[in-house]
Amino acid sequence: MSAQPLAARHSPRTGGRAIAMMMGAMTCFVLNDALVKHVSETLPSAQLIFLRGVIASVLVLLVARRTGALRQVRAVLQPRVALRSAVDACATMMYLLSLFHLPIANATAINLAAPLFMTVFAVLFLGERAGRARWAAVVLGFAGVLCIVQPSGDGFNAWALLCLLGTLFHATRDLMTRRIDPSVPSLIVTLATAVAVTLLAGCVSLASPWQPFGLRELGLLGAAAALLASGYLLLVQCMRSGEVSLTAPFRYTAVLIAVLLGHAVWDQVPNGWAWLGIALLVGSGLYMLHSERSRPQVAALDAQPE
Repeated sequence: MSAQPLAARHSPRTGGRAIAMMMGAMTCFVLNDALVKHVSETLPSAQLIFLRGVIASVLVLLVARRTGALRQVRAVLQPRVALRSAVDACATMMYLLSLFHLPIANATAINLAAPLFMTVFAVLFLGERAGRARWAAVVLGFAGVLCIVQPSGDGFNAWALLCLLGTLFHATRDLMTRRIDPSVPSLIVTLATAVAVTLLAGCVSLASPWQPFGLRELGLLGAAAALLASGYLLLVQCMRSGEVSLTAPFRYTAVLIAVLLGHAVWDQVPNGWAWLGIALLVGSGLYMLHSERSRPQVAALDAQPE
């Protein structure tokens, strides 16, 4: 079951909101990844993910209670919600474990292959249509990612394969989101995801001794958890309201944010290949947005008597 009728998801206003939510989610995820990667220098991976998960779960729980969504908390046990949460937990663990062992450029490039998987899955399983122009935009966007991150061959090892598997799980998770009953609040779906990640990380953390940590680590993980929870919520709402093949290319916003953050904080200036990649990404995104806005106008013209 889709969250909205097909006609509603094709409207320019709905498409614009979905795109904005995708861009906001990617911004939250990039900032979260930066904080988590920094803390991983002093804390074991599983312990770090567990602590962040506990904080994120509490934050989402408080928001759900305040908004009244907690009244439907039993929905976390619905098969589709529970299965989506399990897939997301596995995806998160695989991506973060690989992120801690790969150059961030390589991990980012691999993870942003998700739109390619999502577009294929949306056409095969959701009945969405993606013409040659849209396929070309997605491919050009991914080419832009590669131009920006310029991954080296040395970085693609067993951890890279784990990252690729996590990316496949992420794409599957996003498509599963659209099959959840629309009466289930997005906050409840977000809460189920946060709890699933926390439980999985907690189980994995038992295999190794914990290390002591201080208020600084807790503060950074708290900020990361808030960003993660916000990203989860935005992404869930995006997947339930927007057309997958439209919003998928805007995942590349993560790379744009990373470039800007690198320049502002670490004074990293993009080279010629990176600027070419940015141009491809922006051009691809603008084309997708223009195509979505023009579609109702074209349909109206086609409906006029000749």
